[in-house]
Amino acid sequence: MANEASVKPFRVIETGLRGGRANIAFDQALIDARREGAIPDTVRFLRFRPCALIGIHQILSHEVKVDYCRSHGIEIVRRITGGGGLYFDEGQIGWELVFDRTALGVTELADVTRRICEAAALGLNKLGVPARYRPRNDIEVEGRKISGTGGFFDGNLIFYQGTLLIDFDPAKIVACLKVPAEKLAKRDLDSAAQRVITMREVLGDKVPDLRTIYDALLAGFAEGLGIAPRWDEITPYEEGLADRIFREEIGTDDYVEMLDAPEPDDTLVTASFTGRGGTVRADIRLEGPDRNLVREALITGDFFVTPPRMIFDLEAALRGIDVADVGKAVESFFARTPAGFLSLGPGDFRQVIEMALSRRGVQALAG
Repeated sequence: MANEASVKPFRVIETGLRGGRANIAFDQALIDARREGAIPDTVRFLRFRPCALIGIHQILSHEVKVDYCRSHGIEIVRRITGGGGLYFDEGQIGWELVFDRTALGVTELADVTRRICEAAALGLNKLGVPARYRPRNDIEVEGRKISGTGGFFDGNLIFYQGTLLIDFDPAKIVACLKVPAEKLAKRDLDSAAQRVITMREVLGDKVPDLRTIYDALLAGFAEGLGIAPRWDEITPYEEGLADRIFREEIGTDDYVEMLDAPEPDDTLVTASFTGRGGTVRADIRLEGPDRNLVREALITGDFFVTPPRMIFDLEAALRGIDVADVGKAVESFFARTPAGFLSLGPGDFRQVIEMALSRRGVQALAG
């Protein structure tokens, strides 16, 4: 535990039960307000009405059973963080931290992830839940996930968030989300329900109330991160900013649907792979008389990179590049672009892009 002189004060707020898009808009408002100096370093607790959430780099139709969600009143949401698809309802809580990166004295996303997850697990242990951090970004009980996490650097800020399954019907994951078969096969699982565990399953009828859970997590953060959390109020500025972000961006269908699978034709080459850092997919559309130029690139998956917009910058950097020069272009991009990775690295992105381009000849023969 940190000595008293090094303890950093953190404001704590609880924003109650909200829709998924409204909650994600508040995430962005927290980041913007903290960057402006309008709020201090902050821990936020939040809850969701029923919704399916996908990561910022994911293809909507590959992750969510859209028709089912719409017909059952389940909101579809795109996060501002990476990672995979999630189902949320009133049976889970969210926790998140936004703070200056100097507060913890760490510079790598993997180190931030480990420290925060270990601190959250410490808090859960105070409630009698034998939780442990499992790389790359899970908190587990006896090999089953009770909390998933993710985050990124934004300039001098760190935004990091997690979930906690309290009382939950895991079958809803399968009903709302398209769980990739390879994710289940990796762990010899027959269903997504076997991958997760709830506090109700661990503690039975001894599940504490929300405030007790919040306070235990805060105690874990205090001990594990060397911070001093203090309950406080939401500011009108944050609420106003969140409302504007919701109306103009995150609450819109355009934002949620901004990434979807490109229509296949003889100019499109595609490849994907799943490794310990997540799933990465490249869809490359070609042009030119010999289809030797990149017209556009789409790089998607459930990976975590920081800053998230780096992937969009990489896609832009590949436009117009000759196929023969793409590997060097990817290498050059990462050499000049500050980036952080959680288990993945620049070589993984180069690999999947070159895998897709290697199918160019096959596409030509098929055409």
